[in-house]
Amino acid sequence: MITAQAKAVHGADQSFTSTEIERRDLKAQDILIEIKYAGICHSDIHSARGEWGPVQYPFVPGHEIAGIVSQVGPEVTKYAVGDRVGVGCMVDSCGKCVHCHDGEEQYCLEGMTGTYGSVDRYGQYTQGGYATHIVVTQDFVVRIPDALELDAAAPLLCAGITTYSPLRHWGAAPGQKIAVVGLGGLGHMAVKLAHAMGAEVTVLSQSLKKKEDGLKLGASHYYATSDEETFKTLAGSFDLIINTVSAKIDINAYLSLLAVDGTLVNVGAPSEPLPVQVFSLIPQRRSFAGSSIGGIRETQEMLDFCAEHGIQPEIEVISADRIDEAWERVMASDVKYRFVIDISTL
Repeated sequence: MITAQAKAVHGADQSFTSTEIERRDLKAQDILIEIKYAGICHSDIHSARGEWGPVQYPFVPGHEIAGIVSQVGPEVTKYAVGDRVGVGCMVDSCGKCVHCHDGEEQYCLEGMTGTYGSVDRYGQYTQGGYATHIVVTQDFVVRIPDALELDAAAPLLCAGITTYSPLRHWGAAPGQKIAVVGLGGLGHMAVKLAHAMGAEVTVLSQSLKKKEDGLKLGASHYYATSDEETFKTLAGSFDLIINTVSAKIDINAYLSLLAVDGTLVNVGAPSEPLPVQVFSLIPQRRSFAGSSIGGIRETQEMLDFCAEHGIQPEIEVISADRIDEAWERVMASDVKYRFVIDISTL
């Protein structure tokens, strides 16, 4: 087994402590990655605190991983030692079902193997990227283009692909009016990507305090949802709404902002139910949908798109001893717009 240094929590209400974890010895198609940076995702917090289901502790989160290949198995053909690579939210899938064959491993019928909190095909409980090293089969590793800074690339492996995938699926393009709910880690990436795809972008946020940022990131319009007039003014306006908020909101109010045949896509994942009235959908043939991450092929496409268009997330790099503080700030929406852990400080 390969030993890695890591930061872990030992209970839902516990702070992070330093620990050692074991990674499997390299199989024939495995890659050992020296992790340089790991982004902090709201999903890390939900998962570690048991809000999405039972957790096995100690628990090492982190599924926005950027690093350097340090060793490869004998049958690895896609990567070499020294390559700049990334790992996102999954590290394996069945490889046999229709979705895996279609390059949409995130929808694997047997269930994809999460980067943390899953049991892999070898019976090992997966631990995430708040660690110095990770072992991943080559088919679930992506190449980070040289045009992207390694620290800024890390959040693209979740925040980037989580917003890129629905924008591509629902056809973001010139002439389309898109609203982004929330200007946080996911939201600011949705704004940048939708703008680069040519859409007219509107940010819907609780207040106007981030308006200047939103317009700089590529939004054409910015409205406060705390103002009741916003929902009257924008009724029936949008072809697509991307909801990035990981908290309960009045979905029916936001559905009223869709045009005929418009779709509201949830990518934020609150632990509470979001009740939908059917008459918010029927009269205008509206849709309420959800979207996960993208498959490996689409994740590589997203990275290449970002490199081509000069798109990187806005990040704040922190040392490993500040993870607890960073989590509290994420919960308070006090980050512009993604924390990234410098793993060298671990």
